[in-house]
Amino acid sequence: MSIEAVKMEHEEQLMRLPNVTGVGIGEKAGHAVIKVFVTHKVPESALQPQEVIPRMLEVYETDVEEIGIVMAQTE
Repeated sequence: MSIEAVKMEHEEQLMRLPNVTGVGIGEKAGHAVIKVFVTHKVPESALQPQEVIPRMLEVYETDVEEIGIVMAQTE
């Protein structure tokens, strides 16, 4: 399955997790990864097991990136 298909299959579930603001596709160490954007990183020990972002989705690694709070800009 392509990385795009895996992202689409899991995106809705990931968006329900605490602090998750977006899901995309990126690169890490020369490999395609599924990027999970969060407002802030939280230690895994502070999360319930069902709130932890999986390290892998299918055969693709995830990469959690802290981006802060995203707000729409006005002109």
